[in-house]
Amino acid sequence: MNLQEIMENASAYKKKTIAIAAADDERVIDMVKEAINNQLGEFRLYGNEEVIRSFLTSKGLSEMSSIKVIPARDVKESARLSVMSVREGKADLLMKGMIPTSVLMKAVLNREYGLRKGKVLSHVAAFEVPGFKRLFFVSDSAMNIAPDLQQKVEITNNSVEVARSMGVINPKVAPISAVEVVNPDMSATIDAAALSQMNKRGQINHCVIDGPLALDNAISVDAANYKGVGGEVAGRADILLVPTVETGNILYKSLVYFAGAKVGGIIAGAKAPIILTSRADTAASKLYSIAIACHVSEYQSTLA
Repeated sequence: MNLQEIMENASAYKKKTIAIAAADDERVIDMVKEAINNQLGEFRLYGNEEVIRSFLTSKGLSEMSSIKVIPARDVKESARLSVMSVREGKADLLMKGMIPTSVLMKAVLNREYGLRKGKVLSHVAAFEVPGFKRLFFVSDSAMNIAPDLQQKVEITNNSVEVARSMGVINPKVAPISAVEVVNPDMSATIDAAALSQMNKRGQINHCVIDGPLALDNAISVDAANYKGVGGEVAGRADILLVPTVETGNILYKSLVYFAGAKVGGIIAGAKAPIILTSRADTAASKLYSIAIACHVSEYQSTLA
């Protein structure tokens, strides 16, 4: 399955309502228009009402019943109101508009009205890489700087939920390191071995974990065979669990800029998926991110 198919499948679900914090920006409204054209949802737009309505009129969206504008005095209020709308069930998904990530996440983590549910929040990106017939899920390239073992357990669970929501029922997880053997001087290899053992003992479920694995023998059967690395995950990994945010961020941008990969991603682990796109993301990437969030939301509804 590729990202275009993921988007087409998402359009078949009952429409999700997406709350956008700080939607008073032309590029945000352009994205809203494309999402509606692709039947990806309905929208609650928070921000400067006059500015938002002006852009809606210029884009031919002013009469659309699938869009509701809610005024907010500044980015902090737009963050609070959009988060509360998800908390109160008025919206299914939260999306970042023209607002600093730190401001939005402060509202998400607010103890009184936020969306945290006691778990680690982590970024999960789905990549469609030229030359490969499967999607790769990379976690975590944006949230957790240097996760410890327990945080990696929760990051793995978040990634597995995203993969399962998109049809990868028993994803193969590769904790990535520089080498494929345990080295006491490399904490990433020790954590990888621990995660593998926890999976074997039923402490991490709905997936197969094996590591440590270097990137080449995690994704390439030929590389794994050449190095004599066996196991169910070697060369066939679906989820690449990176050891630090620097590793994840570099891998993410390398796949996009060097490999020409298509990508969409969300923040998982909250009470609802959070679509946290960047200004540098393409229009297609933003639509893919919305589609992934729709899949996760739909999957979570089947577990409720």
